[in-house]
Amino acid sequence: MGLGGISIWQLLIVLAIVVLIFGTKRLKGMGTDLGGALKGFKDAVATDDDAEKEQNLETDATANAADSTVNKEKAEATSSKENSDKSA
Repeated sequence: MGLGGISIWQLLIVLAIVVLIFGTKRLKGMGTDLGGALKGFKDAVATDDDAEKEQNLETDATANAADSTVNKEKAEATSSKENSDKSA
């Protein structure tokens, strides 16, 4: 028994029939085209992932800059309040 009740002999017979119908050149061409399509798809997915990571990094950098500005303002307010308390 092979895959799902299909024996190895049945698979070989189907393979032989496919080769007889399409020929080796056409099968090779279809394999090459399929491989090229899969490679293109893989590259497109990788490009989308890279663009998404870049966008997330830019968003994080913007958020960090905003947090830094808020922290500086708090520090300045605290130091000015301390200075006014010392002078009073």
